[in-house]
Amino acid sequence: MIKSIILAAGEGSRMKSDLPKCSHKVCGKALINHIVDAATAAGVEKNVVVVGHGADKVKFIVEKQERVEFVQQPVGEGAPYGTGFAVKQGIDHVEDGDTVLILCGDTPLIKSETIEAFTKYHIEGNYSVTVLTSKLEDPTDYGRIIRDGSGEVTGIVEQKEATPEQLEIDEVNSGIYCFEGKTLKSVLGKIDNNNAKGEYYITDAIHIVRAEGGAVGGYIASDSGEIQGINSKKQLAEAEEVMRNRVNEKLMAEGAIMVDPKSTYIGVDVKIGRDTVIYPGVILEGKTEIGRDSVIGHGCRIVDSKIGDFVEVQSSTVVESSIDDSSKIGPYAYLRPNSRIGKHVKIGDFVEVKNSNVGDNSKASHLSYIGDSDVGNDVNIGCGVVFVNYDGVSKHRSTVKDKAFIGCNVNLISPVTVEESAYIAAGSTITDDVSANSLAIARERQVEKKDWVLKRGLKK
Repeated sequence: MIKSIILAAGEGSRMKSDLPKCSHKVCGKALINHIVDAATAAGVEKNVVVVGHGADKVKFIVEKQERVEFVQQPVGEGAPYGTGFAVKQGIDHVEDGDTVLILCGDTPLIKSETIEAFTKYHIEGNYSVTVLTSKLEDPTDYGRIIRDGSGEVTGIVEQKEATPEQLEIDEVNSGIYCFEGKTLKSVLGKIDNNNAKGEYYITDAIHIVRAEGGAVGGYIASDSGEIQGINSKKQLAEAEEVMRNRVNEKLMAEGAIMVDPKSTYIGVDVKIGRDTVIYPGVILEGKTEIGRDSVIGHGCRIVDSKIGDFVEVQSSTVVESSIDDSSKIGPYAYLRPNSRIGKHVKIGDFVEVKNSNVGDNSKASHLSYIGDSDVGNDVNIGCGVVFVNYDGVSKHRSTVKDKAFIGCNVNLISPVTVEESAYIAAGSTITDDVSANSLAIARERQVEKKDWVLKRGLKK
């Protein structure tokens, strides 16, 4: 079985944050979840996540992922440190015949294709342990890969332990390894902390394996950016830029049109149909799906929502909602969670919809609030209509059935039902149900007092 041990116990003090390092996000997804997803896509059948600092937060972030187990690493004063000690926490999940990947929870740019190729190289080479390496123009802060004259990996030297000659080496350790299960179990009991930092380094496994006659492989990743760890907010921003470019390029290759990719922010799980146009300043988050031939205008933010084909959304916010085909939203509309918009619907400027259904061919063109309501097909919602859904204690639902006409500046005091083809006169406050094909008027009659201004002496 192919398994992984993912190291996610670090505090990340250089991040200057109260959050665990691996919980920070790149393109809307936590660093740790990037790793779990990549490993799973590469064929890993079980991921063992080692948690420590902020363990509960990390578990909460990862727990929805499949094929994941957690192990707790002791942290704090008196607790041992180092990658070797961290890996040891997951050893109870390792069998002799397993192939075990050691992955870092702060390297979100690693691709599943790289993990898969790396694992294949290890297995086909029949190595006891294989290290993923890369070559950097500036290898500062990375452990250096030591090879002999024949090119075989003989060791890894940490920056603080390296000689001046070794510091000139440009091939570096990614912190990612692949072990035979039996080998990993054996070497973890032999790693000590006799080094400058007094930590247990998993890198020492290379020396131990070689001393015992085992074969050590070194697989060079072609893209050095994939091994970039995140240790600061600056590096987080750099990783965001790299990942964003990947996402945008993939979506454009699949047929999406981006007017200015550099100013478009799209999460890694977003899907966009062909010939849909994304304008500058758009933010698409979560598991948003957009159909084909749609237009997402400047300044839109869409989160965990499903947008159909031939939809136009202009300068609006859509959260956890759905918009069916050929509807128009905005500008400056706000669809709050659990809103479902039908086909050929218009939700216009400064209209807010919350936890409501709006049927096909209906329209609310401007300045309205539709909350906790079910609006049928072919309904007109006039300017200034408010569904008054809250009585100070509880929320209540109202229903407006097909072909009803709600005039301007109407208040519907929930719960009420407006039956089919009913009309509500402008300015009405409706507190009772309205029957089908009826006109409801709920306002005072206009009173005009002749010459009132003159009689009061108010004319100047």
